Amino acid sequence: MKESNENENKQSKHVTARRRNITIVATIIAAIICGFFYILTQLRISHMHVFLMFFGCLSFLVLTYMVLWTLGASEKFSRIARILKRCYFVCLIIGVLCFVILQGLIISGTRTDDVEVDAIIVLGAGLINDRPSLILAYRLNATIEFVQTRDDIPIIVTGGLGPGRTITEAEAMARFLIERGIDENRIWREGASTSTHENINFAIEIMEENGMDVENIRVAIVSNEFHLYRARLVGERAGLNAYGVAAETPGWHRKAIYFFRETFSLANELIFRS
Repeated sequence: MKESNENENKQSKHVTARRRNITIVATIIAAIICGFFYILTQLRISHMHVFLMFFGCLSFLVLTYMVLWTLGASEKFSRIARILKRCYFVCLIIGVLCFVILQGLIISGTRTDDVEVDAIIVLGAGLINDRPSLILAYRLNATIEFVQTRDDIPIIVTGGLGPGRTITEAEAMARFLIERGIDENRIWREGASTSTHENINFAIEIMEENGMDVENIRVAIVSNEFHLYRARLVGERAGLNAYGVAAETPGWHRKAIYFFRETFSLANELIFRS
């Protein structure tokens, strides 16, 4: 009996040591991958921050399970490991459900509201060589299409001066619209904002300066479909009767990246900005 117990202890220690080594190797690999994407993010390579976020979350989930897996091989910690493993799966299921619910909310806001409005706010999305980025160009084209049957409605273009730029996003957006036949007199420039909240709040200030009663008018907010639910939510919280104009997001890979990232942005909006 004593010899049998000793053999079981030796086997348990051997299994624990093997699992521990596997976990250490996995941790090193995860650190290398996340470090690689962190460097690419610092070099400002497009979308690398999303991959960093994805692999960071995935690494955390996998390594947490592997630690519990290693503890489970030890007689000393097997009981607590089982309890923690149950908690892990409960939290994982809750996390997946929250992700699905948030994606449902995002998808529910991906369509254009066919209503008559009194003003239009176009949210900025970055410049490339002082010209609208591809994402922003799609927003501006959606704006042009939306105003074809809505004459004389003011268009408020939003976005400040980014690093390394010589003009504001608002100015670049205004030039884009004017080049495509939009009357400059109906374009109002908001050139100080750096976020969605500032886009909308500063646009409200401009509308009020021009004599508009923002609480009693309808305002359309133009953004890409993945961003529209949150943009409209921000507008409503700022006191607007907000409606959405959805611009397409070009390319399936961009859609996948932006819809994934937007889940965390919407969670932040609902939890920390309520």
